[in-house]
Amino acid sequence: MSRRARRNHTPAFKAKVALAAVKGDRTLAQLAERFDIHPNQIASWKAQLEGGAADVFGPGGGNAVALPAIDVKSLHAKIGELTLENDS
Repeated sequence: MSRRARRNHTPAFKAKVALAAVKGDRTLAQLAERFDIHPNQIASWKAQLEGGAADVFGPGGGNAVALPAIDVKSLHAKIGELTLENDS
């Protein structure tokens, strides 16, 4: 028996499979047969979807990491310094 080559699935495919699993109208075994994916992989993608669904609707809805505030004045000052160094 030969091994199947490792497959990389697109995020769109993963979302399609996970949404089908969330619907609950078919069992994991039926979905696994339909999409040719192992049932454990479907369960994993479903858990990721359920865990990250709050992030879809904006920051603060889940465990989103807040981006640090950007100090524009200091960045402009640094650009000016680098420009002077390059001109010299």
